[in-house]
Amino acid sequence: MKVSEEYKQSTRQKIIEAAGRGFRKHSYGGLGVDGLAKEAGVTSGAFYGHFKSKDEAFQAATIQGLIDYRDGVKKFQTEYGDKWISEFLDYYLGEKHRNDLACGCALPGLSADVIRSNDATKKDYEQALQEIAVAIADGLPDREIKTAYALMSLLSGTVTITRSVQDNNLADNLAFAARIAAENLINISAVPELNKSCE
Repeated sequence: MKVSEEYKQSTRQKIIEAAGRGFRKHSYGGLGVDGLAKEAGVTSGAFYGHFKSKDEAFQAATIQGLIDYRDGVKKFQTEYGDKWISEFLDYYLGEKHRNDLACGCALPGLSADVIRSNDATKKDYEQALQEIAVAIADGLPDREIKTAYALMSLLSGTVTITRSVQDNNLADNLAFAARIAAENLINISAVPELNKSCE
């Protein structure tokens, strides 16, 4: 029986999404092809019908995760207008997102494994990262890409650290401090005189 192209694409997307969840939750080294296939509800043979290796699936899952991040930023901007940053910070630094390893942001969830990945994955990661920064900058008061990079790094680093501590109060305090720092970063960078002094 001939499989339709639509079905093939649907299965591939299902594998990519499952791989993203699996790699976020277990890390690259913590999950093999059989585990990825099981997560996606397909056989290992079906997995290899779409990806030649675990590396290839990791690359696809990582880039899809970063695309989802970029699209999420744009969605916040569309839905909340001038208040998007506040709403985005509430979500990103919120306890639910911080504790959601499998479905949380790909940046804190997968970047550590990208460090050890191949050149092709790193190249695609860099491109996707720049696209996220552009999307963030488009919604900032100063529209500066460097402010977007700083904000992105601050938030991702904070989520990584809050996920690494056991004390919930400490995690909350870290997130609260990052929230203040993010707001200060955005407000300070919006002032031309201060902005110029940093160049």
